[in-house]
Amino acid sequence: MNVDVIYVGNTKESYLLEAQQEYLKRLGAYFKVSMTELKEAKLHDNPSQSEIESALKDEGDRILQALPKKSYNIALCVEGKQYSSEEFSELFEKAANQGHSRVCFIIGGPYGMDDRVKNACDVKLSLSKMTFTHRMAKILLLEQIYRAGNILSGGNYHK
Repeated sequence: MNVDVIYVGNTKESYLLEAQQEYLKRLGAYFKVSMTELKEAKLHDNPSQSEIESALKDEGDRILQALPKKSYNIALCVEGKQYSSEEFSELFEKAANQGHSRVCFIIGGPYGMDDRVKNACDVKLSLSKMTFTHRMAKILLLEQIYRAGNILSGGNYHK
C-alpha cells in the first residue's frame, strides 16, 4: 500500500523534523510513503474573513491538483470522525477492498481546508477534539499510520 501525505506549510522546528524522520523510517516496514509539502498562503497578522477564504481557495486549488489519481483520500479536519487506532487501521483495509492501492491524507494550513478538498475526500478524520497545530497534526498522523501498519501486520506496538 502506498501512503501519500499532502500538507500545507513547512516545518522549521528541529524536534518535529526529527520526529517526522523517525516515523518515516519506521513506516518503511509497512508502507511506501510520499510526503508532499505545499506552500502556505501568506496572510497578515489579523486577516479578514475574505482574505482567509481567498487563501483557503488558493491552497485548495493546489491540494486538488496534487491529489494522486485513484487514491482513497482522507482529509484531516475538525468536523471529521474520530477513530480508535484499530478502527483507523481498518481504513487501509477498506481502501484496499475498494480497489485502491494508495491512501492519501491531506492536512490543511493554520486556517483549515477548503470545503472543495473535504468534499473530494472519501473520509473526514479528526485526530481529537483538542486543537493541534497543523505541524503537530502531521507527526500525530504519521505515528497513527505506523501504528496501523503494525496492527495490520499482527504486531503489538498498539497495546
